[in-house]
Amino acid sequence: MILGHRFGKRFLHGMLLAAGAAACGWMADASAQSASATAYPVKTVRVVVPSAPSGGTDLIGRLTAQKAGEAWGQTVMVDNISGGATRIGINAVAKAAPDGYTLLLTTVNFAFAPAIYAKLPYDPLNDFAPIVHIANTASLLAVHPVVPAKNVAELIALAKAKPGELRYGFGGTGSVGHLVGAMFQAQAKVTLLQVPYKGTGPSTTALLGGEVHMVIANMASLLPYVRAGRLRALAVAGAARSRIMPELPTIAASGVPGYEYSGWYGLWAPAKTPGAVVTKINEEFNRVLADNAVKERFAEGAIEPVGGAPEKFTVYLAAELKKWSKVARDAGITAE
Repeated sequence: MILGHRFGKRFLHGMLLAAGAAACGWMADASAQSASATAYPVKTVRVVVPSAPSGGTDLIGRLTAQKAGEAWGQTVMVDNISGGATRIGINAVAKAAPDGYTLLLTTVNFAFAPAIYAKLPYDPLNDFAPIVHIANTASLLAVHPVVPAKNVAELIALAKAKPGELRYGFGGTGSVGHLVGAMFQAQAKVTLLQVPYKGTGPSTTALLGGEVHMVIANMASLLPYVRAGRLRALAVAGAARSRIMPELPTIAASGVPGYEYSGWYGLWAPAKTPGAVVTKINEEFNRVLADNAVKERFAEGAIEPVGGAPEKFTVYLAAELKKWSKVARDAGITAE
């Protein structure tokens, strides 16, 4: 009994020492993370944009990177890695060191890709740490002036009266325009003749020339033609009216309940990036998004800053993945 009692005391003492050591180790790790985040960044931060240097992604990337760099006193550079319909650049970040010095700025395509590609070299949920939902962009449903419809309800009535005759233009199989058009067709219960082009630019040119009757595309690209009277805007695709064209109703409020599409931009880090570093980046980019000069520059491109906590962006991404998976599955859209 005495030996057992002594062994019990030694065992308990050992367990307490082990627990203390583990606690010290945890506190040391937490302390190291905190110290690392306090010092961050100590060198150049690279923001990968997985597309060519043009368009909204590049504008947003360069503007926010410049502002964050000024605040940190370090260079924050934008690195365009295009190819593979954004997959090459995204995968490069997924495989990068999780230290906060390689970040990813991507669009709603991040949520489309798993829906249309059978295999991806990365896992959008498990290979990345969401940092912040940076911005949304408004899109318009616009028609050629030859189309007699003056609103969405009239357009739907026209499409139902002439199934398969209204031509809808979009920028290629698996593109944003393809999926949002498929969603409109399904939710409005109409049949459109879908006409693919090699990009949004060519589909807009086709609309201007009367080759197609309608598109749903980025407001910034269509707005000059709408204001010039060369196109007629019927509605905005988002959940709420746009501050840029407040006179336009949403598609959802115009006869297609539940329809909602917003182009969005988000910032990510590789998975396992220390939480304290993610928090510091999140806080700085939220400050950038609150800057009046940034808001004004965004407004010129019909871009709305969003911001918020990483957890909020995580929930948003999960909903987007589910939504576009259903749209692609129901429409039979695949990219390969």
